[in-house]
Amino acid sequence: MAENRTMSRMFPEGTGPAADPAGSHFERRIRSFQPRRSRVTTGQAEALRRMWADWGTDIDGQRILDPDAMFGGLPVVLEIGFGMGEATARMAADDPGTGILAVDVHTPGQGNLLRLAEEHGLTNIRVANGDAIILLREMLPAESLAGLRIYFPDPWPKKRHHKRRLIQPEFLTLAAGRLKPGAVLHCATDWEPYAEQMLAELTAHPGFENTQREGGYAPRPAFRPLTRFEGQGLDKGHVVRDLLFRRVREFQLRAAEGDVAEHPSVTGPA
Repeated sequence: MAENRTMSRMFPEGTGPAADPAGSHFERRIRSFQPRRSRVTTGQAEALRRMWADWGTDIDGQRILDPDAMFGGLPVVLEIGFGMGEATARMAADDPGTGILAVDVHTPGQGNLLRLAEEHGLTNIRVANGDAIILLREMLPAESLAGLRIYFPDPWPKKRHHKRRLIQPEFLTLAAGRLKPGAVLHCATDWEPYAEQMLAELTAHPGFENTQREGGYAPRPAFRPLTRFEGQGLDKGHVVRDLLFRRVREFQLRAAEGDVAEHPSVTGPA
């Protein structure tokens, strides 16, 4: 509660990310993320105040976004969890023809990514604050995404916490419904047991097919930058696994799975 009050004082409504954008509107399900507490620097806070109204959106679950309108018709890739945003900014710079809707709950990272976007003149980045599940389930139309990137999600290594891992059958069904046919879900992890689970879940899911003809993991694609976090893992002897799975064209959307394609309230950026 104290952290929420601090956020409210730092960013009055409309001037920055909300402390709890979805509030009590949705069930308190098991979360796949754990908010990190660290100080927002002056530069990050100033970037948020300057840019949030035009480049940021809170995941409140109360409206449907229009990705085409947000990025002026560019194909849109959703990135879940971007840390401090260095890799996201680099990918945006290398591919200005793709819009990146980057989701995280870490306020310093949100501010840093917006600062990098401003510093490098990147207009193809938008930042979403809050729970990516609510964004996918409640706020994005069916088949609206050209790709989904999930790099180094929390592996929740303890067995009793495995239920918190993001890559589960229910999540994959939700993701498949929001991806266009042929769009790629790209995961990367340096936690081998989680990589094995990802591979098994994706291989078994009817909404996806492996882009690797022989199955298994994919080589790291050139467009995914080597991040500082990844470099630290490699220095420790970790093996990084990339998984690239394509959304199959035959996958059938079902309203019973929470499809919001026909939602009457479609809006552009907040």
